[in-house]
Amino acid sequence: MAQDILMVVGLGNPGPDYANTRHNAGALFVEALARETGQSLRPEKKYHGLYARIQLQGLDLHLLNPSTYMNRSGLSIKALADFFKIQPQQILVAHDELDIPPGTARFKKSGGHGGHNGLRDTIAHLGTNEFQRLRIGIGHPGDSRRVTGYVLGRLGKQETEELNAVIDEIIRVLPDAASGKLPAAMNRLHSFKPV
Repeated sequence: MAQDILMVVGLGNPGPDYANTRHNAGALFVEALARETGQSLRPEKKYHGLYARIQLQGLDLHLLNPSTYMNRSGLSIKALADFFKIQPQQILVAHDELDIPPGTARFKKSGGHGGHNGLRDTIAHLGTNEFQRLRIGIGHPGDSRRVTGYVLGRLGKQETEELNAVIDEIIRVLPDAASGKLPAAMNRLHSFKPV
């Protein structure tokens, strides 16, 4: 099977202080993806992150949660991509997204960083913005001055349920997205609504 995505990265900040914060939505997705396949992410010094290699419906995927802080994510991503000779276009970076509501997610082929420090550093290290993104909605606090506290704040009960629901749906559509059927995966994921 031809594979368009070889590496799935979850952006977040390491350590207990940041566990279950909105900014870690990408990392929470990658943890769930590893669990789904009976694997767990393990510290791997040479990639500056937590790593697992999984099989998902015939796909061979490298999973990475950088354990650098968010604004140094690119260091970790480049280390793993270089080691396995993975091209930027074959990388899917999952990250929190202020501009879409909780419980929703969107695939995106490439683009700018939109002010997201993890994406900014990834673009700087890879030398291109031509990597794929998975934008996981966390909603917006409504006031730009409150954004930092909001993204670093813990997920509430309803937000956690919505995030878990959309993560389950992402995992269901990921095999299509990773194997050349991105439009079908996009259609399904982009119409998903948490109950």
